[in-house]
Amino acid sequence: MTTLHHEHPLHEHTHGPACGHPAVDHGDHLDYAHDGHLHRAHSGHWDECEPEGHSTHADHDHTHGANCGHEAVPHGDHLDYLHDGHRHAPHEGHYDDH
Repeated sequence: MTTLHHEHPLHEHTHGPACGHPAVDHGDHLDYAHDGHLHRAHSGHWDECEPEGHSTHADHDHTHGANCGHEAVPHGDHLDYLHDGHRHAPHEGHYDDH
């Protein structure tokens, strides 16, 4: 799965450990959940860090929800859940891996 490179314009907030936004491990970097999408630092600016394509998380027997014990992260029109170092997004009866 590749990640698209879309610069987030006019981003005046600096993300970091104390910024108040959830940090999400994403491969070789950290993303920060902010305003319903993910930001990553890139060459002195912030990029939108969104996966390209569809990757189903196979054999996921856990149901995410309000009391599942995993942090919910707003992402566009739905909630993703931080689970085992990646994001799970509900999609058509299964979870996608982000």
